[in-house]
Amino acid sequence: MRSDDPQPPKGGLRVCLTSAYLAPVEYYSAIAKAETVFLENCDSYIKQTYRNRCHIATANGKLALSIPVEKLAGEKTLTRDIRISEHNDWQIHHWRSIESAYNSTPFFEFYKDDLLPFYEKKWDFLWDFNLEIQNKMLELLELQPDILLTKEYNPTLSENIIDLRESIHPKKDNSIENKPYYQVFEQRFGFQPNLSIIDLLFNMGNESQLIVGPLNPPKGGLKEVAYK
Repeated sequence: MRSDDPQPPKGGLRVCLTSAYLAPVEYYSAIAKAETVFLENCDSYIKQTYRNRCHIATANGKLALSIPVEKLAGEKTLTRDIRISEHNDWQIHHWRSIESAYNSTPFFEFYKDDLLPFYEKKWDFLWDFNLEIQNKMLELLELQPDILLTKEYNPTLSENIIDLRESIHPKKDNSIENKPYYQVFEQRFGFQPNLSIIDLLFNMGNESQLIVGPLNPPKGGLKEVAYK
């Protein structure tokens, strides 16, 4: 990973994404297909986004897990400067929720030791935690993208970069269609699209690569998303 400006040479699919906590399947679908991934390093933190939350499937339905962050001052704060709050024992709560939700899935035992250390180590900054757990997810998915960190924030990116920074959002329709896959609670709730990437891994194991594989074009086309 290196820092760069989002103006790469022409050719190949290029996407720009924000930092995200155990991001949804569509996030990793974008990475899987892209030749170059720009990870936004200079954006202001926005609440109620995937920057500090993910969704998992439980026996009672979809559950949001949110990482508590320290109260923000009046001025905008860069995402990379956001500190994780030490209150509420969030790591214990999140791990117990994950374990309860997925301990009956085919691959929980296989992957749990890869994930558990992230909930045992103390983390100061949200950005650092997200980046490290994202690297682990990429390793488990056997994805090796060329990831570049942006040097400055540009609200409008060049036309050959798909801007998914705010398109992939918990309150918006999927930018990228998910392929259905086996889910433990599917008979009870039907297929639940675009849950956290761990839902896919715990249910499908190494076949997860087949799900995040080919990227369907973002809804609305390249230009509309790039300037959204």
